[in-house]
Amino acid sequence: MLDGRNESYCLCASPVGVLKIERVEQGISAVRFLGENTISEMEYTDPMHPLLQQAVRELGEYFSGRRQVFTLPLALEGTPFQHRVWEALRKIPYGSTCSYGEIAAAVGNPKASRAVGMANNRNPLPVLIPCHRVIGTDGRLVGYGGGLDIKKKLLALERGKTRER
Repeated sequence: MLDGRNESYCLCASPVGVLKIERVEQGISAVRFLGENTISEMEYTDPMHPLLQQAVRELGEYFSGRRQVFTLPLALEGTPFQHRVWEALRKIPYGSTCSYGEIAAAVGNPKASRAVGMANNRNPLPVLIPCHRVIGTDGRLVGYGGGLDIKKKLLALERGKTRER
């Protein structure tokens, strides 16, 4: 929760709607989808904070097809299992997908597909931690905190189908 001390945020437009990027002292703490509302210019609580500027730059590069890996410091709060899942998600290559079962196996618990789904659902940093790359075992797009339309857009972008020039 932002309390105004060592925390700040910015809003930025993206091809999937307005994003709210939150940061704490240790790093980026959340990316939230705010919907298709338009904003005329960037909104910052701390416009000069270099971490927010870096986040906007890296996300812009991602959405334009020029960035495949994020270098931002992240500030994640979660259980040890969630952290293992989120780390496994970060290893899914750009433009690729894998199943919930594959992630469960990667974190050492092959029967934990549902728990992986719950960890994905609680991912506070969608896009930066690419939970959109996780699909059903049968290849169907299932579950995404930002909605399946955004998941489809992100996967299409990574497959080079909707790159902005």
